[in-house]
Amino acid sequence: MASGPTDERRYIRHPSSMPLQFCVSGDAIPRRERLRDVSQDGLCFESSVPLARGHSVQICIHVTEQAFEAEGRVVWCRPVGTGAYEVGLQFTDPDTGFAMRMVEQVCHIEAYRERALREQGRKLSSEAAAEEWVARYAAGFPRTV
Repeated sequence: MASGPTDERRYIRHPSSMPLQFCVSGDAIPRRERLRDVSQDGLCFESSVPLARGHSVQICIHVTEQAFEAEGRVVWCRPVGTGAYEVGLQFTDPDTGFAMRMVEQVCHIEAYRERALREQGRKLSSEAAAEEWVARYAAGFPRTV
């Protein structure tokens, strides 16, 4: 198991807290955890179990009716408390990072839609929520380098 992430990053990491599921190769039952941050070439997620460097991991993030799936390998794992770990995962496919950023935006839009209903009683379609979210927040959404 690696000691931690390196200080040299090729891409900026963007905070996130989306729920995700992951399976280590060979496991049949996925674990439910939370995404910590995402970048162009990988992501960091919380785990209740340590993962060894080099292990292949399949992640799944449910976005509305569709699920986003990707594969990566563990590049580091570090304890962050009693029974808690942060895992650094590098995507196997270099194009996955861009798709992951789109998933993150869709999750923000869906959360915006739910907030509008809960706090203002407005029932927005996904399209209307996307238009409002883009107009209000897209300029401030972190960009990759």
